Amino acid sequence: MIAPPRQARILASLRAVALVSVVAVVAGGCGPNASAQATSNLPSPTAPSSPSGSASPGGSGEMPQSPVAGVVTSIQATALDKVSGFTLRTSSGITLTFVIGQLDNGTEFPPGHLSEHAASLQPVLVYFNVENGKLVVYHMEDAG
Repeated sequence: MIAPPRQARILASLRAVALVSVVAVVAGGCGPNASAQATSNLPSPTAPSSPSGSASPGGSGEMPQSPVAGVVTSIQATALDKVSGFTLRTSSGITLTFVIGQLDNGTEFPPGHLSEHAASLQPVLVYFNVENGKLVVYHMEDAG
């Protein structure tokens, strides 16, 4: 038997890590205090922040422009089909936290598909509106 190429092994490992992460989130939402656990384990959506921790990418309170592309670094979910938000890191190193709004293409790009992007490190293109200081997603697609 021929060993799979290194790239295929790395991709398989990343998928396994993403699957374990999703299962851990789902398992965290099960049990006697499921509703309390689900809300207490999930970070609340916030305004974007830069690696230095400032309130915005430029540090001057400005919000990013839609759309933005980047790699999914975490997903907030209570089940595989109950994704409420995610965190994205842009190529410039800015970390943005999004909440899922009413998607105009939810059947073509269901929010659960973000776990595949997190595992494969394939970038996502995110279209959003700023609502009450939160980045609310209305459209997502593959960025590449």
